[in-house]
Amino acid sequence: MSTAASYLSAVSEADARARAHGGTPTSTPALSLSSSVTSSSEDTVLHEGGDDNDDGLSYPLNPPTSEQVFPTVHSEFGHCGNEQYRYVSKHRAGTAYKSYPEQDPPYYILLTTYISYLLVICIGHLRDFVGKRLIPSEYRHLLAHDGYAALNSDFDSFYTRRLKTRIDDCFSHPTTGVPGRTIMLLDRYSPDYNATMIPTGTRTRGLNVSSYNYLGFAQSKGACSDAVEASVMRYGVSACGTRLEGGTLDLHLQAEALVSRFIGSEDALLSSMGFATNSTIIPALVGKGCLVISDELNHASIRFGVRLSGANVRMFKHNDMASLEALLREVISQGQPKTHRPWKKMLVIVEGLFSMEGTLANLPVIMELKKKYKFYLFVDEAHSIGALGPHGRGVADYFGVNPRSIDILMGTFTKSFGAAGGYIAGNKALIDRLRIKGHSGPYAEAMSPPVLTQIIASMASITGIALPADKQASPTLALLRSPESTSADPTAYPGTIPASALPAWLPLAPTMTDGSDGTMRLRRLGFNARYLNRGLRKLGFITYGHADSPVVPLLMFGPGKMPVFSRMMRTRATPIVVVVVAYPATPLTTSRVRFCLSAAHTKEDIDTVLAACDEIGDVLDLKQGNGERWPLEEIIARAAELVYMPQCD
Repeated sequence: MSTAASYLSAVSEADARARAHGGTPTSTPALSLSSSVTSSSEDTVLHEGGDDNDDGLSYPLNPPTSEQVFPTVHSEFGHCGNEQYRYVSKHRAGTAYKSYPEQDPPYYILLTTYISYLLVICIGHLRDFVGKRLIPSEYRHLLAHDGYAALNSDFDSFYTRRLKTRIDDCFSHPTTGVPGRTIMLLDRYSPDYNATMIPTGTRTRGLNVSSYNYLGFAQSKGACSDAVEASVMRYGVSACGTRLEGGTLDLHLQAEALVSRFIGSEDALLSSMGFATNSTIIPALVGKGCLVISDELNHASIRFGVRLSGANVRMFKHNDMASLEALLREVISQGQPKTHRPWKKMLVIVEGLFSMEGTLANLPVIMELKKKYKFYLFVDEAHSIGALGPHGRGVADYFGVNPRSIDILMGTFTKSFGAAGGYIAGNKALIDRLRIKGHSGPYAEAMSPPVLTQIIASMASITGIALPADKQASPTLALLRSPESTSADPTAYPGTIPASALPAWLPLAPTMTDGSDGTMRLRRLGFNARYLNRGLRKLGFITYGHADSPVVPLLMFGPGKMPVFSRMMRTRATPIVVVVVAYPATPLTTSRVRFCLSAAHTKEDIDTVLAACDEIGDVLDLKQGNGERWPLEEIIARAAELVYMPQCD
């Protein structure tokens, strides 16, 4: 009775707040329950610290009807009950792979970009020349003194000191709380041009389009959070050892079996860090006498791993299959340098979804080349696993390719699963070898129990769980599950996960068991990604990548436009937190803002981002794209139509 009374009290308070903000509400205020309806009222969005809701970030401006109950906190996972705003992410059979062609801006944009860099470099060198002579104490760390060499190179640190520091307020912004649909910034200021940052003690909640949270599993309340809490009570927070030296828990074995089932491979191994998954496993795959053929835009972790391996490496033009085939012909015919002996093995490495470009690997063509030229294929699915495909199984699922025809599948749990670490999946003989030869097994700290539980619970939410006929999770579960899911073969790929594959103590929510939660997240992410990408192009912006990519790069070109764009977005009436990226992470002339979409965003959130970009794009002269343009109001009104268009020029 006490919990019911406290809950009704919370509803009354929310109703009073809704009246204060917008007069008499026409429907019941937003009720955001945690995974258990009987939890205390503090577990709901009704008690979020009294945040001002004029911007709609804390709870919906338009409360749902009395029939709608959302089991999420609106600030972490937005409420969206409109089934029109759903889309299945998959490649249409019979159509060729097609990304948006990269557009070049007018020449004056490129000219002013080069002039901007030239001016900053010249002024920076002039300040260094004068400063070393007038105020040498500030340059002490860059100069030899008292017989010691300088720890930091003057030349190597020039870019950081004279370019990056000037816009450092756009990077490494401290936050607190859950990086979900919204994020809480800890405000700061700098009295010395970003050399130091001083916290103000205030906080700002902003719309979050900067975090890797594709499926919205970064939540403090819900089924996954309940499972993680239970695991902490059972296992603590650390395995206290490496996998080969006493750090292997039963959770590791269950998680690896679950990952291999989810991916569709024979076996899998886990690593506690995504970057280290590539950098420690690639040297165990190839060595001297081997050849690695790498896409020119592959991630730094791949480059680092190849460098450690000692193998020869050749690069082909980004996602250019003609360039790849020409290179394959050359390296096969010529063999190893000097000796011209055949290569011991050839390994082609591509990313499923390129995180800076938003492009997808042309997997169907690569598979045809694999059959023709007999190379091994390594696909990095760090950004595509969970985010692409009708079942969330990544780029192979998106294109309908059998995952077992790919030799090595790599991925991370940071982006789509709200966890940390990475995995390598492949045939059992290969995985058993990598457990011993890969450096992560004997040297890296084993993945912690809470992270393992988050991986297990989030994957189970995506796939659904096949329960024994004599053991239902709740009396109402039979009504919630569809006939298809009840009769599905639990061993089929892709299919549901048998309850026996999960820890017996894992709490199961109905939405997790029937797979409806995962399906909803996949469909919402598909809609949001397609809507923002196509909406920006209709506004006249130049964007890169594929329409279904949850990573949407918007080109800004000039280095001076990056900090202005970031600050203008952050200081709007509805603050928007974005990530700006420049050289050396991108080519010199293609500075960009990178939007990371999430299933947690609502259609209204994307409208807000489009409206902000439309306004700021006019101010900064960013609308340099070709093609048909629509006014903002038309884009918002025809959002569903825009998303479902077969092609959008």
